[in-house]
Amino acid sequence: MKILIINGPNLNLLGTREPDIYGDQSFLSFFETIKSNFKEIDLEYYQSNVEGEIINKLHEAGFNYDGIILNAGGYTHTSVAISDAIAAIKTDVIEVHISNIYKREEFRHKSIISKECIGMISGLGLEGYLLAITYLINRKEPK
Repeated sequence: MKILIINGPNLNLLGTREPDIYGDQSFLSFFETIKSNFKEIDLEYYQSNVEGEIINKLHEAGFNYDGIILNAGGYTHTSVAISDAIAAIKTDVIEVHISNIYKREEFRHKSIISKECIGMISGLGLEGYLLAITYLINRKEPK
């Protein structure tokens, strides 16, 4: 099984950026934890602050991965182009947010990308990524 995690703008600053909202652990450090918890899965990680690069990565992975976990950061609320890219690919995408977007500023309550994703996890911290991977694994296992 092959899963790609894509993080969008400013998520490269996890661990130092607003630790009261996002915690004090870097994503690269957490990614090591993810890999050790899911040794049987081929996991890849990609981060970009650039909308077009995220779209290119979705296009690249969207036909040959078993799942994509996307935290589009601020683009969640603004990017019709990322929503269109998710709609255009075959690979299932799960939307993840570290903070609870519904407890934040009102403009964050609307996700443009949600309608193209198979589900959303919001507000469970970095644990949300683990839950998304677990869901994708269970979804692919024979019933």
